[in-house]
Amino acid sequence: MKLRCFVVALCVGVGAMAGKYSRDVNEPEPRDDGQPVEFRIAKLNQVWEKAKRMQLSPVRQAELHSDIKIQEKNELQWKKVKVEGLDENGEKEAQLRRNFNVILAKYGMDGKRDTRPLESNHLKDYETQEGDTFEDPRLDKLWNKAQSSGKFSDEELLSLKREFQHHKDKTYEYNILMDTVSRTEEIHKNEISSLEGDAKEHVLHQKHSDLKQKMRDLGRAFERLRKISHEGFTEDSEFREPRVIELWEAAKRANLSADELDSMKEELRHFETKVEKHSHYQEQLELSHQKLRHVESLGDAEHIKSNREKYDTLAGKTREMGYKMKKHMQDLSNKISREGLGHNEL
Repeated sequence: MKLRCFVVALCVGVGAMAGKYSRDVNEPEPRDDGQPVEFRIAKLNQVWEKAKRMQLSPVRQAELHSDIKIQEKNELQWKKVKVEGLDENGEKEAQLRRNFNVILAKYGMDGKRDTRPLESNHLKDYETQEGDTFEDPRLDKLWNKAQSSGKFSDEELLSLKREFQHHKDKTYEYNILMDTVSRTEEIHKNEISSLEGDAKEHVLHQKHSDLKQKMRDLGRAFERLRKISHEGFTEDSEFREPRVIELWEAAKRANLSADELDSMKEELRHFETKVEKHSHYQEQLELSHQKLRHVESLGDAEHIKSNREKYDTLAGKTREMGYKMKKHMQDLSNKISREGLGHNEL
């Protein structure tokens, strides 16, 4: 009887320890100040807490928050998929790990020195400034040609410069991803060493296929910039926001029917409105931050509190809007891929 009780107690104790371990891994620890944690996954909450200690500009911090929230959504979805046994070859898990590493590198939290210029807390007004470059001789050459061509209005130059900046950012993210895949190649090979034959080859092949596709997309985007820089915007230019243009170009390559393209064009118009609204909030956040710093320098406690509350509210709205915009972009990208794939399979 005593032996039976001991065994039962041991099993309960082990079960409790296992449950505690699982919760410790997946649930963040309560904060010392009693405030609720920001994210449901411990490692993501740790990244956010570290980011708040770094000197990131308000807009960049808001962008990071949106990226982490997207990562959290994807990881929570993957947990359900894993429980259902739908990620047998570990492909989705490997993709999530790569995305997480890209986030760390993108915001300078991967332990490697970031050689990019530091972000400032001043508005980027996209006006030409001496020494302002895209850190790519090809882009600089095209931009200088566009500026001196006389083919663009002031508004068109602002749109074009946003597109150049977007291309620069996409190139930087591609280089991060390529470096991440290269540095973790052996780790991934070891992790999937239990897989044999075709399954193992498929996982490795998928990673490199993703890189090749991103390289092709960058090539197409550069050709678009080259063409516009030489010829100017055409009358049938559908969109002005770089991320929307990127999706529209992908939709046109996806072998969709005319009706499906028209439907997608309408969806992208709504999405562009959302992107423009988010950009407006980002600008207001920067202005609010500058005003807060000014008020803090004056030392008026009442005004500091009032401006801090306004800034915090605006920061929260900007983060939430950024998340919704990025989630919408992800959904649109997946939809284009699914519909295009469906046509190719017919």
